[in-house]
Amino acid sequence: MADSIIVLDFETTGLSPQQGDRAIEIGAVKLHQGEVVDRFQRLMNPGFRVSGFIEGYTGITNNMLSSAASCAEVMDEFADFIQGSNLLAHNASFDQRFLDAELALIQRDYAGRFACSLLVSRRLHQESSSHKLGDLVRYHNIDNDGVFHRALADAEMTARLWDVQLATLRDKYGIAQPSFELMTKIAKTPKASVDNLLKKIIR
Repeated sequence: MADSIIVLDFETTGLSPQQGDRAIEIGAVKLHQGEVVDRFQRLMNPGFRVSGFIEGYTGITNNMLSSAASCAEVMDEFADFIQGSNLLAHNASFDQRFLDAELALIQRDYAGRFACSLLVSRRLHQESSSHKLGDLVRYHNIDNDGVFHRALADAEMTARLWDVQLATLRDKYGIAQPSFELMTKIAKTPKASVDNLLKKIIR
């Protein structure tokens, strides 16, 4: 079901693993029937110094990374953590690129599929002027400590946003227990067709 999932977020040295960028932090929360049952958070040393921009943007400094475990060591642990679960991220294509790239380097894989809370938001809450995570947290009045661009904090906020999206399906459409497959279908449905899609489900 859609409420039993692992929500993850990466902080990275840049935007593209294809251009040599690496992960520097991974944060994740494991949800079971909507409740957080486990967490994972690690800094990881990419093997080179990160830019001043990334230090300022994330708050993760080169000094912090100098004593962190290698990407290979951390991602091997994370591969174990996500086995058997479907995955969720906000702007999931970004996080999936880095997950796939980092796991490929250590010859690990995963069987779960990805859902994207950003794409779901664009369809369920079309009235929102912005679908950035921080803006959606404020729009939906989701409790937060004001920390963004750190991996575990963003994963926690994405999990709370996901709960709001599942509540929207329950309260607006009477879909009490949406499947993971339905959530991924919503994300791929044209905005103008989402309402009809969901109304058909409850007939």
